[in-house]
Amino acid sequence: MKKITFTFILFSFVLTAAAQKKRIDTLRLALSNAKTDTMRYQALMHLGGAYQLSNPDSDILFGQLGYLLAKKNNWTLNQVKCLNNMANAYTNLGDYVKSIQFYFKALKIAGGLNDLYVMSAVNDNIGSAYIQQQDYKKALPYLRLSLKQFNTFALSHKLLFKHKHNRAIIYENTGECYLDMHRADSADYYLNIAYDDCKKLNLTDVIGNVQRDMGEVEAEKGNKAGALQLFRQAVINNKAVDDGEDVSIAYLSTANLYHKYKQQDSVEYYAQKALETAAAGKFEQDVLNAGKILYTFYDEDHNLPQAYKYFKLTNAAKDSLYSRDKVKQLLSLDFDEKERQQELQTTQREAQKEAENRLRTYILSGGLGVLLLLALIFWRNSNQRQKANKLLQSQNTEIEKQKKSVETALGELKTTQAQLVQSAKMASLGELTAGIAHEIQNPLNFVNNFSEVNEEMLEELKAESEKPKADRDEQLEMELLNNVIDNEKKIRHHGKRADFIVKGMLEHSRTSTGERQATNINVLADEFLKLSYHGLRAKDKHFNAELVTHFDTSIPRMNIVQQDIGRVLINLFGNAFYAVNQKSKTAGDGYKPTVEVTTISQNGSILVKVKDNGTGIPENIREKIMQPFFTTKPTGEGTGLGLSLSYDIVVKGHGGTIQVNSKEGEGSEFVIQLPLS
Repeated sequence: MKKITFTFILFSFVLTAAAQKKRIDTLRLALSNAKTDTMRYQALMHLGGAYQLSNPDSDILFGQLGYLLAKKNNWTLNQVKCLNNMANAYTNLGDYVKSIQFYFKALKIAGGLNDLYVMSAVNDNIGSAYIQQQDYKKALPYLRLSLKQFNTFALSHKLLFKHKHNRAIIYENTGECYLDMHRADSADYYLNIAYDDCKKLNLTDVIGNVQRDMGEVEAEKGNKAGALQLFRQAVINNKAVDDGEDVSIAYLSTANLYHKYKQQDSVEYYAQKALETAAAGKFEQDVLNAGKILYTFYDEDHNLPQAYKYFKLTNAAKDSLYSRDKVKQLLSLDFDEKERQQELQTTQREAQKEAENRLRTYILSGGLGVLLLLALIFWRNSNQRQKANKLLQSQNTEIEKQKKSVETALGELKTTQAQLVQSAKMASLGELTAGIAHEIQNPLNFVNNFSEVNEEMLEELKAESEKPKADRDEQLEMELLNNVIDNEKKIRHHGKRADFIVKGMLEHSRTSTGERQATNINVLADEFLKLSYHGLRAKDKHFNAELVTHFDTSIPRMNIVQQDIGRVLINLFGNAFYAVNQKSKTAGDGYKPTVEVTTISQNGSILVKVKDNGTGIPENIREKIMQPFFTTKPTGEGTGLGLSLSYDIVVKGHGGTIQVNSKEGEGSEFVIQLPLS
């Protein structure tokens, strides 16, 4: 991921290592000969830019010296540049706490200057840092804001080379963010704009990274040859500008591509190259990424010593990057920045309110003067008083209308919310329709078959009864009667089963009355598990999964709102089948989709566990899954209300709890606890 620099952009085009060393020596000489603070500051910034890609530690050192010099001379804009450059270096080193801290400090100063170009650059860098942390949902708003600020700046300024350079990087970062969010079409759009700028402006320090991202797009499309060609070009161009981090990333992309096509020798070679390059440059995030794929490779190859070696390496890198203290610090910084933005908005609103109050005071004073003048002139004029009364009455009527309008709007909002919740319930019912049809068909087949058999036996019994008494077989008559009775019992049993399914469907579609009924939770869970499974099978004939149940038969009937708990079970089963179905699309032939349902009576409560071996839930979103409208499913496939409604039903409606245990890539388990009393 490239970073934006504000000045000295022309000095980033390094052709060879020898040229780079010669330039650094020249800059160090210029620094030692600097006679003024201005000359010294410029030399420090040039040196920081020279070390930006190859040695972030040195970049930080020169940035600190430049910042102190800028602060001493009260060069506000230069302070922002130094803070931004140091934040870039910390991002390259994988120290995201310090990186975000410096970016927010730079953004605060830039906001005071109201410099859109600088604010755009810093917001772009913040988005880039969050991409490296793989927090793409946080990154995207900053990138969008950066692009908006840049476009606003471009409307009123003639764009120089450095402006166009930054524009290419903003588009490249935005494209990479969409790529990491698996939105290939959006990524392709932004990356092509960035690539055109790179070719037109000869941006050799950016084009390599754009080519790598375009290679990732081709890899998602299944174009292996095109992806490999772009990755190789990226390595060549990044080496030409001595950009060790992006060389490492390009190697890792190559290794991932070969891993996708099971070319293990190539995977090992390019992953090792990626790891060596990242370690040499102290790029901790890239060390972690390369270590992960090497660990995965050796684990798949059953080479346990090598797998353990890289497992320790990735754990060490992960602890360095994402220790609990650092995560807390990042969350604290994010909270502080939001609080600062809210305080800024509050200050702006208060200033606006104060101005409005002053305006009202002036208007009121002027109005009172006019009224006094009118009172002095027309104080005996009753006609004027009548007009004033009418005006007051009109204003009161208008106020009353506005009040009623607000009340109406609130009522409509509540109605809309209720309709939205009911729509979510009906959506889950729609998903079960095919399963319901399948489940009803079975008992109906039994009813029809046993009815036909009874009809035949009754005909045979009738024929036997019409024979002379001497010729009648009484034993046969008794057997026929017993068979008819047995079949009638079976018809009644399967009819009740169909009736239960239909009633369950109707109960699910109705708005809950809140009435509790004594219920066998095992029967309820078993029925809805089958309905959910056959509902998914109706949409995807190729999907299969093993259904495993462990029902505690000692569980007593418990008083619950059947349709509400039914909705909870339907939601959990649907999510479990969705997870194993998604994993089956990418897993190997050895993967066997499995959904387990367990009921247990424990300490005065009933536990219902729904477990799957699907895709699992990433740790960074685990705390959000119960929030209303939060969903990881693609647009159109989920409302984000299922788990939120389930939480309300279990916790608020039944005084229970709902917990989730999950490991990304291995599966999830939801545990519902319902008190018996």
